[in-house]
Amino acid sequence: MMPLTLAAVGEENIIRKVGGNPEVRAHLENLGFVSGGNVTVITTMGGNLIVNVKESRVAISKEMASKIMI
Repeated sequence: MMPLTLAAVGEENIIRKVGGNPEVRAHLENLGFVSGGNVTVITTMGGNLIVNVKESRVAISKEMASKIMI
């Protein structure tokens, strides 16, 4: 298991665990980051990530991405 920040660009990964406090977890789950779901990193900009999750492109900060384990 590793944080989403270390994922290779263009590689599809399965979300293993979403960490953080309950408020952060709920926010990430609302965006589509749920255990067992697929996530693909599209690009990184200054440490922040643009990812494909549940057929949508979502921009998340490095801090948020570090709480998502793949």
